[in-house]
Amino acid sequence: MSDRPKASEMPPSDRPASLEGARERIDALDDEIMERLEARARVVEDVLRAKRDRNIATYDPGREREILQRLSARAQHFPKEAVVAVYREVMSACLALQEPVKVAFLGPEGTFSHAAARARFGLAARYCEETTILGVVSAVERGEVAFGIAPIENSTEGSVNDAVDALLGSSVVITGELHLPISHGLFSRAAGLSEITRVCSHPQALGQCRSWLARNLPNAQLFQTTSTAQAVREAASDARAAAIAGPLAGEIFGVPCLRESVEDSPDNVTRFVVLAREDAKATGNDTTTLAFSLNDGRGALLRVLTLFDEEGINLTRIHSRPSRKKSWDYVFFVDIDGHREEAAVARAMERLSAACPFVRLLGSYPKASPPQQS
Repeated sequence: MSDRPKASEMPPSDRPASLEGARERIDALDDEIMERLEARARVVEDVLRAKRDRNIATYDPGREREILQRLSARAQHFPKEAVVAVYREVMSACLALQEPVKVAFLGPEGTFSHAAARARFGLAARYCEETTILGVVSAVERGEVAFGIAPIENSTEGSVNDAVDALLGSSVVITGELHLPISHGLFSRAAGLSEITRVCSHPQALGQCRSWLARNLPNAQLFQTTSTAQAVREAASDARAAAIAGPLAGEIFGVPCLRESVEDSPDNVTRFVVLAREDAKATGNDTTTLAFSLNDGRGALLRVLTLFDEEGINLTRIHSRPSRKKSWDYVFFVDIDGHREEAAVARAMERLSAACPFVRLLGSYPKASPPQQS
């Protein structure tokens, strides 16, 4: 325990205006913060023991969300987004004292999925790499991890079809979402752009940088990889290769960044979904994701979309994918405002089930906060 007086015990008249005095007060505040963190950790241990005695899950996303919203609302001088980041790590570390949350992501380390997972669950969670999005979904479905993180939509390239297809073929549901601003760099050991003969990355990343690549590397061959981090790993061993990826991958694999911000859109954002075996409780500001197929016939899709309008439900997104059951047969994916427990959404789902040969609820979950653009 420090002998330094607590910052709260220093009267305003005794607070010197000098740099040394200000630093002394900061040190006192840091000591108080550490004392409070230690006290919080001890209380969390009691909470976790009580949950185990009552056979309650140790990780409660709803409770975590309430804490983050309450504390960020109190912020005046400290940035609200920084409050969320700091307390996310505090809660992650406290939970890890007893039972770290296991989270699957599209690996290897350094992918944007890895960055999204860390932003959502903190550094103290236990992360499990998967080589495909299907692997992430399967790990959650088998109970090997409590949660998974998967990209489902990009503001430039649209839906991530691998994620949509993997969700459709599983019992896993969406329990949350987050929006991550995406800024790509060109990573290579080459001395300059003129020495690069091939560029590697995930198909979504290549698409997000299509125009920049055409202008600056028109003769380079483009190669698809399973992830952006895997592309950097390949570029690390080939001086004539480059990778499109985020800064975390370049840092992990030690590959220099030749160009920053090579994405075509300055407002490039990827929507990630949090996957679990059960969806979330209603918060009053939720999204429900559904999948359905149609009976053959004129106006079938129009009648289904009219159904949502008649129930007063706002449809925010629609996307179709081949059903893979027969040629030219499609499954439609929609996002609607509201939670499955709300009366209007429940009625719409009941009417949808009566009108369509196939309907699947893919989750009801809290809407993400708007992304913070740099």
